[in-house]
Amino acid sequence: MKLSTGQKTAYGIGAVGKDMVYALSSSYILYYYQDLLGLSATFVGTILMLARVFDALNDPFMGVLVAKTKTKWGRFRPWLFSGTVLNALVLYALFAAPEFGKESTLMVYFAVIYILWGVTYTMMDIPYWSMIPAVTDTPKDRENLSVVGRTCAGVGSALIAMGTMLMVGILGGNSELKGFRMVAMIVAVIFIVAEIITCVFMKEQNQGEMKTVSVKEMFKALFGNDQAMTVVATIVLINMALYLTSNFVIYFFKYDFGGVGWKTSYTLFSTVGGGFQILGMMVLYPILRAKGIPNEKVFKIAIAMALTGYGCLLLILIFGFTHNLPVICVPGILVFAANGVLSVLTTVFLSGSVDYGEMKTGRREESVIFSMQTFVVKAASGVAVFLTGVGLDIIGLVGNADEEATAAVQSASTLMGLRLLMTILPMLGLIIAIFLFKSKFKLTDSYQQEIHDMLRGPEA
Repeated sequence: MKLSTGQKTAYGIGAVGKDMVYALSSSYILYYYQDLLGLSATFVGTILMLARVFDALNDPFMGVLVAKTKTKWGRFRPWLFSGTVLNALVLYALFAAPEFGKESTLMVYFAVIYILWGVTYTMMDIPYWSMIPAVTDTPKDRENLSVVGRTCAGVGSALIAMGTMLMVGILGGNSELKGFRMVAMIVAVIFIVAEIITCVFMKEQNQGEMKTVSVKEMFKALFGNDQAMTVVATIVLINMALYLTSNFVIYFFKYDFGGVGWKTSYTLFSTVGGGFQILGMMVLYPILRAKGIPNEKVFKIAIAMALTGYGCLLLILIFGFTHNLPVICVPGILVFAANGVLSVLTTVFLSGSVDYGEMKTGRREESVIFSMQTFVVKAASGVAVFLTGVGLDIIGLVGNADEEATAAVQSASTLMGLRLLMTILPMLGLIIAIFLFKSKFKLTDSYQQEIHDMLRGPEA
């Protein structure tokens, strides 16, 4: 059955909603609990890392559970709907922490609620991506639906990056805590509505028996595919660099860039960055491909763009342009546009690794390989937020827990440490990624075509 434009639109709306939720949590939870509520950055970072790694490891189990489900509403939609409602409620609780008399009580509350958030998000995220083969049997439609989902997910993340702090200021006034509570409520409602639209329009064709494998078999299939492992490791490094940037940049604008209008400046920077990240996916990558540049070379160009952006940003900050927003935005454009291109490329490379694995073993493992995208993004964000928390404590950043006070004044060494952390750490991740890619990656465009012809024939 061929999918209609309306169905593809409904699927994309679901991606926007769910990634708004994920972006709000991944980008602002450390800031909320460390800077506004006063918990140790290292403690918050540690809990976030452990919870996300646990959540990532839980993904394959959820995949098996979904595969064994059979109801009159289908296999995927019951999980998508129920997981969405539960996750929306937990999201609100996450950003509406009660006032506790003891710090230890707040620590326990945060740990429990965040773990619950991860579990409930997995409940809806796994069936969302896994339902693609069940709603259409047309290969082209499946490919297009994957692109729609990934692109719209990027839009959802960009919307949160662009508007969160501005909305926090508008809705909360002098209280950032109130602002985050209101933003979380709005995002939760949008999330539920978006997934209901997806559930209504994306009906499964049939509920035939779905082949399942054990978790052990899933990881065995992954580890036996050296190219899938290379791509997965590269995705971890690239996403870790991006999450490090998003985690640190809010502290930079509040304490280094500073000023009464720091939230507006942060919002403008994030808007420019988010816009160019989308343009990187939808415009820059297609232009580079239209010029006949192979994907492996596009990857190197994108890495070089990002490294150049980070390097220029560090020089700008060191040489006294810290408060010049237009100048700061220039290297930011390079970094975010490059990340847009890289997000598309890693999906393309994962697709190629499926054919590579079939050539080696005679088995196609799409579900195993593509389920790792969710796994590695969560693992990368967990490591990034842990490094952010530890880094903030090492440089001695003093949080501003008093909502009525002006932002805490940081020492010169703390501000320099913040500048180094937000540029050098992401650069190290990208440098390791390019070395790994150059030494281990074999799936060039020409080699992928050879594999395709071998498996399907030159006329396929």
